[in-house]
Amino acid sequence: MKIKKYSGELVDFDINRLKGSLLKSGASQETVAIVWEKMNTALFDGISTKQIYKLAFQLLKEERSSLAARYSLKKALRDLGPTGYLFEKWIGRLFEHIGYKTETSLMLAGRAVNHEVDVIAQKEGEMLLIECKFRNTVDAKVDVTNPMYFLSRFVDLKDKSFSFFNREVKFTEPWLVTNAYLTKDAISFANCYKIRLLSWDYPLESSIKRRVDSMGLYPLTCLTTINKLEKDRLLSSGNILVKDILKKSHTLEHLGITSQRLEKIYQEADELINGV
Repeated sequence: MKIKKYSGELVDFDINRLKGSLLKSGASQETVAIVWEKMNTALFDGISTKQIYKLAFQLLKEERSSLAARYSLKKALRDLGPTGYLFEKWIGRLFEHIGYKTETSLMLAGRAVNHEVDVIAQKEGEMLLIECKFRNTVDAKVDVTNPMYFLSRFVDLKDKSFSFFNREVKFTEPWLVTNAYLTKDAISFANCYKIRLLSWDYPLESSIKRRVDSMGLYPLTCLTTINKLEKDRLLSSGNILVKDILKKSHTLEHLGITSQRLEKIYQEADELINGV
């Protein structure tokens, strides 16, 4: 059977890849078998990957909403758009979780010109300059021109001292971060010039996907039990992570959500963070 990718290309359907993605959502082998049995009757030659995703998402949600929430992580990151502002805030929280102090959305004067800086992160002797490349399309890639451009910005800023976190600091390391994929040339260039990279699937053992799953840093947009309007209101008030609504017990009550729905939302959030 052939399936249609987002690019329009027809490729062979890989059942093992599908089952692997379902298992990564935290679903048990038994649950995956149930979902696959239901999916199998609905698949047809030429079905799109978008249709397959929607079908898998809905069937996982029927089994347990937190499984669907974890399965939807990649889409949830895109839902932090349409601009990159919330993605930058989320990246700041990711680095804070591993001990860094961070600031976002800055304007800094380099030796030659001023620069809009997405995120800075400081810990002990490290001072990171973090460039975020947010993409809101499914198959988007960050090409080699991005680390090339970022390198020139880092060079213009790295020899200057800045006052942050009650101390004078200089940037020690550049990081290029994206929710999308990286081209081979982008990776080669960045590795050559010592630009640290973080993307959806790179580096393999510490990618965005791996970090989120291991640390429970799911964006609020993962939740399936609240609607878009409610998500937007929560995001605009500074709640970026699912963890935020678990820590702030009265956050959801201010949205006028019924007690029955609150119970479902908190259950999904707790299962998503702490595992099912």
